[in-house]
Amino acid sequence: MSRKWLQQEGPSWTRQGIITPEQLQRILACYPEKKRAIGIIPILGSILVGLGILSFVAANWGQIPQLMRLIIIAVIMIGFYGTGEMFRRRDHDKLGAALIGLGLLTFGAGIVLTGQMFHLQAYDVTSFIVWGTIGVLLTYLIKSRYLFLLTLLIFTGLQWYNSTEFSHFSYVALAIMMLGLGYYWLKRPNTLLAWCLAASFTIQSILLVTVNDWAFSWFFIPIWLLYSLMDWAKERKSVYPFQAIPLVAAFIHNLFIVLFWNDSNDSSFLKDLSAQPLWFGLALAVLFALSVAAKYRNHRLMSSPDWLLALPFFYLAHGADAAYLIVLFAFSLYLLWRGYAEEWAVKINLGTLLFLTSTMAAYGKLAWDFMDKSIFFILGGIILLALSWFLNRRKKQFLVELHEEEEKPHE
Repeated sequence: MSRKWLQQEGPSWTRQGIITPEQLQRILACYPEKKRAIGIIPILGSILVGLGILSFVAANWGQIPQLMRLIIIAVIMIGFYGTGEMFRRRDHDKLGAALIGLGLLTFGAGIVLTGQMFHLQAYDVTSFIVWGTIGVLLTYLIKSRYLFLLTLLIFTGLQWYNSTEFSHFSYVALAIMMLGLGYYWLKRPNTLLAWCLAASFTIQSILLVTVNDWAFSWFFIPIWLLYSLMDWAKERKSVYPFQAIPLVAAFIHNLFIVLFWNDSNDSSFLKDLSAQPLWFGLALAVLFALSVAAKYRNHRLMSSPDWLLALPFFYLAHGADAAYLIVLFAFSLYLLWRGYAEEWAVKINLGTLLFLTSTMAAYGKLAWDFMDKSIFFILGGIILLALSWFLNRRKKQFLVELHEEEEKPHE
C-alpha cells in the first residue's frame, strides 16, 4: 500500500462515511512521504557526463603514457564511487546509485583497456567474472535495484561473450549470479528484479544447451528445476515471475512445434529436439515429484496442470503438433479459470493472451494451406477481434462483480 494510493482513495472513503477525515490523516501519517532523488534528469546528466569523459579519454588513449592511463582509470573510477557515496549521504539515493554504477562500468572498461594496453590475451572470462562479483558486492552495500540490474546485465553479457567467442559456458558465473543476486532478492523481494533474474537464467540455460551442442529439450531441465524450487515458497505474489518465465518458455516451444512440425521431416525435428528418452524422462519425473510434493505441502495442488506444458510429445513419430495444440488450449483455459478463481489480474491477462495465441495458431495451422490468403487474414482478424471483445467483456463483468462484492460489508 502506498501513500499516493491512499491520497487518491481516502477522500472517497470519507465521503462514504467509512472513515472520518481525522482518521484519514492518522492513516496517512503512518505512510510518510519518502525523500526522493532529485529526478531522472540529473541521473541522465551524470551518465552523459561520465560517458563523455570516458569517450574523451578513449579518443586520446594512444597519446597518453601507460602510467598516466592507469592513473586516469583509477581516478575516474574512484571519483564516481566517491561522488556517488557523497550524494547518498545527502539522501539522493538514486543519483548516488547512478554514479556508483558508472564507477562499476569504469571498472569494467578499465579491465578491457588494461588488457589492450599490455597486449594481454584472454582465453576465458575470469576478469569479467571478477567484474560481475564486484557488482554483486556493490548491490549488497548500496542496496540498489539499479546496481542489481546492472550486475545482472554484466553476468548475462559475459555468458553470451563466453559462448560466442570461446564456445564455453561458465558455471562459476552462473553460480555467483544466482546465489549472490538470488539471495539478495530473497531478502528484498521485488517483482521487477524477479522477472529480470528469471529471464537471465532462462537465456543462460539456452546458451548452456547451445554451447554444449545438447539436444534442445535439455533446456527444460534447468527451467523446470527453477519452477519446482519456487513451489516451496509459501508467499506467491513475489515469486510468480520465476514460474511464469518457465511456463512462457515452454508455451513458446510447444507453439513452435505446432506451427512448424511436419510429419515429412519428423526425423530432423527429433534429432534437434529430443534428448535421450530414459535420462530426460527420469529427470523430468524427479522434478515433477519435487514440484507436486511442494504443492501438496503448501496446499496448492490445483496448480499442478502447469505441468501439461512439460509433456514431451516431441518423442511421438506422428501427431506431435496436434497433441501440443490441445495442450496449449487446455493450459490457456486452465490459466483463465485459475485467474478468475483467485481474482488475480496477472493470470487473467496472461491466460487471455495465451488463449488468443492458441486460437490463431490453430486457425493458421488448419487454414493456411487451402484458404485464399486475403480471406485467411480477414477471417483470422475477425476471429481475433471477436474473441478479444468477448474475453474483455467477461473480464469487465468479473471486475464489476468483484467491486460490488467488496462493497457489500460497508452497506
